[in-house]
Amino acid sequence: MVIRSPFPDVEIPDVTLTDFVLGRAAEAGDKAAFIDAPSGGTITYRELVESVRGLAIGLAERGFGKADVFAHYAPNLPEYAVAFHGVASAGGVNTTANPLLTVDELALQLVDSGARLLVTVPELVEKALGAAERSGVEEVFVYGEADGALPFGSLMKPEGEPPDVAIDPASDLVALPFSSGTTGLPKGVMLTHRNLVANICQDTFERPREQWADDRLIAVLPFFHSYGLVWLMNLPVYCGATVVTMPRFDLREFLRVIQDYRITIAYVVPPIVLALVKHPMVDDFDLSSLDIVGCGAAPLSAELEVACGRRLGCRIAQGYGLTETSPTTHRVTYDLAGQMPGEVGPLVPNTECRVVDVATGEDAPAGEAGELLIRGPQVMKGYLNNAQATALTIDPDGWLHTGDVARIEGNGALRIVDRIKELIKYKGHQIAPAELEALLLTHPAVTDAAVIPLRDDEAGEVPKAFVVTDGSITPEAVSRFVADRVAPYKKVRAVEIIDEIPKAPSGKILRRVLIERERSAAIAR
Repeated sequence: MVIRSPFPDVEIPDVTLTDFVLGRAAEAGDKAAFIDAPSGGTITYRELVESVRGLAIGLAERGFGKADVFAHYAPNLPEYAVAFHGVASAGGVNTTANPLLTVDELALQLVDSGARLLVTVPELVEKALGAAERSGVEEVFVYGEADGALPFGSLMKPEGEPPDVAIDPASDLVALPFSSGTTGLPKGVMLTHRNLVANICQDTFERPREQWADDRLIAVLPFFHSYGLVWLMNLPVYCGATVVTMPRFDLREFLRVIQDYRITIAYVVPPIVLALVKHPMVDDFDLSSLDIVGCGAAPLSAELEVACGRRLGCRIAQGYGLTETSPTTHRVTYDLAGQMPGEVGPLVPNTECRVVDVATGEDAPAGEAGELLIRGPQVMKGYLNNAQATALTIDPDGWLHTGDVARIEGNGALRIVDRIKELIKYKGHQIAPAELEALLLTHPAVTDAAVIPLRDDEAGEVPKAFVVTDGSITPEAVSRFVADRVAPYKKVRAVEIIDEIPKAPSGKILRRVLIERERSAAIAR
């Protein structure tokens, strides 16, 4: 059965993302658009518009134009928005990379995306240069100064006319984040201008822009992730709010920023909610300015949601989405915040979903769980240079298969109950088991390997590796081998040596068998 959003469709203008987001920015004038929490450095709305224009001119003068790819390898800072929209205005595509990626991991993304230019921060210049050498990146820029990279400011050209680029919002890409999807290695998710414009319209339909004018949002969720990209870098600017950026999460600093900047909205992930519920440090700060805490990227239990609302004295609202859906498909609206604990709300406007039997693909009976399918204008164009993965994810009728198991409650809201896809979520970060398995198999003592999610109270999930060895390596050595070669969040937190990896006749790893085995062992303990 096709389930449609209970809300009326919203109009989606046929414009580019930058024209949409910055269309009324000049009206805000000297109001702060972005504030850097560590330094207090500010970019006003007027400066944002001028800087984006200057960057577009500078990029065009360098021969960077339509469909060229610009890589961002940096933590959150105000200039990130300048770079992103300057690239978009020049007709380019932004590929956003996790600043925790290793040189090898970053190089793979740069090669896959075809990036020509890259910007980073001084602390990451060495890694950025190393990855650039292994890819087609022509120049590396840096916010500030660092040896081996050009200052980002040198790209700015205050004089001249910005390029007149013909952009089709429905087909031309603006963002190329990487996601593992439902299975396999990270893939470039092709998001068009229309995808992101549509999702901002879908996310702001019940709260007029004028009501956001006095809001101050804390941006600790990374801009490289679609959640942060839309909800913290683009949506607030479209609405005229102020965003306070944090380069990384630190609980004390997070609480200080909320207190000192009188933050009204905090979009977070479940591990942060857990800290807000349980850490005694929370009582040392005045968080009374908080009105809404939004949570996404992974399921949050009803118990934690209620406990957080009580401790902070604010409303909690969950949402659901995927990188492949720009990202939001469901969310609890502001008027219902705090009234749907454990649920991610109804469909946003202009969106349909189905819940189908995992085994048969037929519609599941009303009230029963099944795989969630999504259709709407926010669904990605596809995976870059990967028609096979695209076809496995988006069927001929336009339904995107999420790999998540969900149930529609009696009130029409969605509850995520399980996940059939192989993705591991560590503190909101995506980890592809196949990537870790491929790395494990490069060790001469490892003859086979499988990686599964292990439940963890703090992180949500952590990777556990099952390995078959020749007897010459210990679990500790396996852990060190992986830790030396991946970003910190991808480290395997547990290793078990076994005699054989369960597999189907086709050779596919039966991770579900290992997951069930792990759960049974946990119960026995």
